[in-house]
Amino acid sequence: MSEADKQIALDFLQAMSDGDAEGMARCTTEDAETFTKGFGQVSGWRNRETMLATVAAFRQVVPTGFRPTVHSLTAEGDRVVLEFEGDAVLSNGEPYCNQYVFIFTFRDGKIRQLNEYFCTVLADRTIMPLLAQMGEELAHGN
Repeated sequence: MSEADKQIALDFLQAMSDGDAEGMARCTTEDAETFTKGFGQVSGWRNRETMLATVAAFRQVVPTGFRPTVHSLTAEGDRVVLEFEGDAVLSNGEPYCNQYVFIFTFRDGKIRQLNEYFCTVLADRTIMPLLAQMGEELAHGN
């Protein structure tokens, strides 16, 4: 299963990069959740519904996609560890280059839990204002 799990982790990464909520949904269990480690606004637990809504918003906030470069991919038992760097440009033209480690836990061939490690300060400073602006525009019917 580890090779299949590795591919699902890569498919998840591609879906995240592309803002493809449907693709991400295919990779995750119905009760999937993610935990973003750290102390920033983006840190904390998210259920599957929130994960999918956030990745759908990435299509507008990160129009280039994250353009990930995978550095390592390791599988053991029910876990896959994926280390990568992103090289994105945000919708406001600002570069967004972050480093990541994702630890996936699988159940029945799908991702049940994801622990994310990345610079939450950078995400707070760059991505959060764009997501907040998007939310305000949607609330006002724009």
